[in-house]
Amino acid sequence: MKDRDDAKDAVMQLFEKLIPTLLTHDVENFKSWLYVTARNHCLMQIRARRSKLTQEFSPDFMENQLLLHPEEEPDLEGNLTRLEDCIETLINEQKQCVQLFFMKERCYKDIATDTGFELNQVKSFIQNGKRNLKICMERNG
Repeated sequence: MKDRDDAKDAVMQLFEKLIPTLLTHDVENFKSWLYVTARNHCLMQIRARRSKLTQEFSPDFMENQLLLHPEEEPDLEGNLTRLEDCIETLINEQKQCVQLFFMKERCYKDIATDTGFELNQVKSFIQNGKRNLKICMERNG
């Protein structure tokens, strides 16, 4: 441990933990058991401290303009209608995979099993379908 006070605290915590632990475990080689127990305790302390670290970020990071200004909300219903129309323009394989993936929230493996397509084909159909939907939405926007 880098900080001397943290190391002292860890030693104290370890000694407090030793007696109850020794009563419940059959230790054959005390020296190696103590080393492993001490190492694991210190690693857990370091991990716990690392997970508590926080990082400042901009308040705008999690918010978008729609949340801040709902009166400026775009025509959501119109976008959904255009999206439905664009989905209909996809080839059947892309349409089927995109609908299963995004609307039914199925994973690639399940889609491959349900449709009989290869896993790589499913990935390709979804990727190409997304690209074609984006192009269609921009063109009809």
